[in-house]
Amino acid sequence: MSIKLVAIDLDGTLLNSNHEVSDENKEAIRNAKEQGVKVVLVTGRPLKAMLHILKECNLTEAGDIALTYNGGLVQWTQTGESIRQITFKKEEVIDIYKLSQDLALPCNFIDLDVVHAPRYPEGKPSKYPEVMHALPFEPIDMNDLPEAFPINKIVYCWDEKELDEKIKEIPDIYRERYNLIKSRTNLLEFMPKSIDKGKGLDLLSEILDIEIDEMMAIGDQENDLAMVQRAGTGVAMANAVKIVKDAAQVITKTNDEHGVSYAIEKYVLN
Repeated sequence: MSIKLVAIDLDGTLLNSNHEVSDENKEAIRNAKEQGVKVVLVTGRPLKAMLHILKECNLTEAGDIALTYNGGLVQWTQTGESIRQITFKKEEVIDIYKLSQDLALPCNFIDLDVVHAPRYPEGKPSKYPEVMHALPFEPIDMNDLPEAFPINKIVYCWDEKELDEKIKEIPDIYRERYNLIKSRTNLLEFMPKSIDKGKGLDLLSEILDIEIDEMMAIGDQENDLAMVQRAGTGVAMANAVKIVKDAAQVITKTNDEHGVSYAIEKYVLN
């Protein structure tokens, strides 16, 4: 069966160690588009934090789509307009914030335009500003949350060693209520239970009328696992974590060896 859609993760996958898209990867994406193949970037980032990458890859034309917030938001890249969106309920935001206080970890809430900064534990300001540069940070009072408070993602960003120890203390009930994903060594993300990159592919299937078996997904980290497992052709980067490699049907080259280009040329282009 021919591949009609390629879903590509960013960090550690499309981007090399210098956080750049190689000319080889750009050319492969361009060639795939010319053959009528949909190319969709899939990331935990908001759209504003990846616009420069989309533009470099010529993925901001009419009809181009991106999956952001780990599959929780489907957007037209040209306008930023939302096609499908799944967000937290206000009581869920409060629940996850309370857990952060019990664990003595800083917490941030992210929507389409802002990173909300509630009160952090004493002496532990969030390290998320070191990661997120595309959205402004605004303080918020937990006693004064608006009733309509659509939050796309909640993060705990702190030193890797302590964060890993604290993650072990999270009660199982929270894993039953939400999707918990470690997307960087120092970043734990909470998503609504109905969201992961694999379910994001299902949304794309509905919107674009493309079968899952006609999709290829390429990734490297734990938050890519669901889409690598879900796609008809799951591809792991050579630099991927073991769990993703074990789940993939194909292992391509590393992100510094233009692994995305290699996979597209071998399995997509005629």
